[in-house]
Amino acid sequence: MGSASSRASVADTSSEKRVDDARTETETISSLRNLNITDKPASQDGSLTLSQLDNWESSVAQDPKLLLARTILTHSDITSTLLKIRQATVSDPHVFNTSVEFKTNPITSQKSSGRCWLFATTNVVRYSVMKKLGLKEFQLSQSYLFFYDKLEKANYYLELSIEHADKPLDDRKVVHFADAPVNDGGQWDMAVNLLATYGVVPQSVYPESFSSSSSRPLDKLVTLKLREHALILRDLSSKLHSTSSLSSEAITSLLRKKKEELLAEVWNIMSVTLGKPPGPDDTFVWDYETADGKVKRWEGTPKDFYKDFSSQTYPPTESFSLINDPRNSYGKLYTVEGLGNIWGGRPVLYVNAEVDKLKEVVVKNIKAGQPVFFGCDVGQFSDRQAGIMDTELYDYENAFNITLNLTKAQRLQVGESLMTHAMVISAVHIDPRSGKPVRYKVENSWGDDVGDKGWFVMSDKWFDEFVYQVVTPRVFAPKNLVDVFDKGDKVVLPPWDPMGSLA
Repeated sequence: MGSASSRASVADTSSEKRVDDARTETETISSLRNLNITDKPASQDGSLTLSQLDNWESSVAQDPKLLLARTILTHSDITSTLLKIRQATVSDPHVFNTSVEFKTNPITSQKSSGRCWLFATTNVVRYSVMKKLGLKEFQLSQSYLFFYDKLEKANYYLELSIEHADKPLDDRKVVHFADAPVNDGGQWDMAVNLLATYGVVPQSVYPESFSSSSSRPLDKLVTLKLREHALILRDLSSKLHSTSSLSSEAITSLLRKKKEELLAEVWNIMSVTLGKPPGPDDTFVWDYETADGKVKRWEGTPKDFYKDFSSQTYPPTESFSLINDPRNSYGKLYTVEGLGNIWGGRPVLYVNAEVDKLKEVVVKNIKAGQPVFFGCDVGQFSDRQAGIMDTELYDYENAFNITLNLTKAQRLQVGESLMTHAMVISAVHIDPRSGKPVRYKVENSWGDDVGDKGWFVMSDKWFDEFVYQVVTPRVFAPKNLVDVFDKGDKVVLPPWDPMGSLA
């Protein structure tokens, strides 16, 4: 918050830079050999010409494969027609030789909301709850965390509005922060903030509401009010600064007093639509039935529940995010300016590492019986109904006589890909000869009517290209990366960086 934005260079040393420069020059020379620079373009002014269209069509007319594709795809859906589901089903069976020892149920559903990160978080946390209490089925209340996340994000946005009140309304930061101030999405560190501050409760204590399951109207209304509130605070800030007798501390205090009055309206909207949640220190009674049919009772506060039943071996507060972002230097700590939910809380932090390091960490976690929260771009080369994520899933290249050449780094650079979804890895299939992962079992939060009764399978190549984040307890991370995290010397990325996307 308020730190100067910076970007890490791709190379850390001058020698590495010289190697990169030499490689770039070689690639440029190679590409120029294939381009006759003495030829003139068909259009001198850059516009399309009819002769160009005729030439392109002539090429298609001589390509039987393209003619066949045209015959089929002019009246078919591209994705369903080019889906290689038979090959993918054979290549990516739902069979895994290394799995967490305890199975959780049921498969959860975030319904028409963007709460995947809260579902992934509670699906990891409930593992220890169910194991300790011997439960057959159990869910933590995602809505409980959702309520307090929305409230905290509203406060966070208005604090940013106070902080940047001197900037014009069309300033890029002001515009960015106002775009989606109470986005349903989030990040691991934001979930840890909520757990540490508010605790958690069973779903039966604070169940789903219509607006938690279908959040768009609620988000729209709260966003409308918050943008109005931001303008009120900006106007008040301008008036207060025109009074030379007031110190900056006094102005901030007055603005925060007004902010608190405005936030009462947000509380009203949310408590009406979601229902009043228990306070973090409110006592509640929870009756439950164990897997062997015994009825038991627990009494305490949401913070007590989190303390008593979250993993003591691998506490969420001791876990941190490894990311694979090839645009930036590995072995460094990154954060994103203005990204968070609880003002003054734990910042969103990532340690950037090679993708193989993320895979090693996943395997260590699974072998130790610990499910893994991860963030990815789920919409890329995946089929919802089959529950398969595989880079070979669609035959676009053959159908259109093209090649898809963007690298992972380039996809991030041009906005083709970013983190869009959080899920949980609960098993991995390891090649007995190489000892390397082949595929991963993924617990999604889209209900049990997709995939293999709600479970998805992810190929190792898909992991390479579209997994961006893995959350791990410190004990399973390489010591040098833990040291990077502990040192806290972070590179601050701008608010609109792809790593600021919320899963």
